[in-house]
Amino acid sequence: MTTTVDYYFATISPWMYLGHARFTDLVHQHHATVHVKPANFGEVFPASGGLPLSKRAPQRQAYRLVDLERVSKHLGVPLNLHPKFFPANGDLAAMWIIAANEVSGEQGMALTGAIAHALWVEDRDIADAETLAVVAHGIGLDAQSLSDRASTEQIAQRYAANTKEAIDRGVFGAPSYVIDGEIFWGQDRLDFVARKLAK
Repeated sequence: MTTTVDYYFATISPWMYLGHARFTDLVHQHHATVHVKPANFGEVFPASGGLPLSKRAPQRQAYRLVDLERVSKHLGVPLNLHPKFFPANGDLAAMWIIAANEVSGEQGMALTGAIAHALWVEDRDIADAETLAVVAHGIGLDAQSLSDRASTEQIAQRYAANTKEAIDRGVFGAPSYVIDGEIFWGQDRLDFVARKLAK
């Protein structure tokens, strides 16, 4: 029986970026099915007691940078701590990912990783439709089709549904991986995800 993982994330999350390739490898290794569910964490945070980055205490913001650099170096994953286009509005990127995911889960996962890399390594503006088109084309996807699909009301409704679903299920941080109702929050919990998938 195939295990299913519900993958909730913010498109602008550096932690999602740092864990995405390892998560992709895990689901392939264990032949799991992923439901790619970008959500609006601007709505998730207030519903779960969290704060957006700009409203966190200075010591928390400072530690975040230290930890991002530490994790990036440990994993050997390149990361620009101060990307030119951050913070960015991640809504449009989320809707492109949802549109790609409706073609196939593989496309949704691939575009998620490419968009994160564009933001956190390449200093590109993922809130810009032309940038998203270049990113999608760069991994062999039909950018025009994705652009057309991403602008539909159906995709906007799916994004809103992902967000409500995340809140209803108790998700509060990104990325979160949900397996059989159990939440694993953060890329640093992927070892536990692996154990769960191995059962």
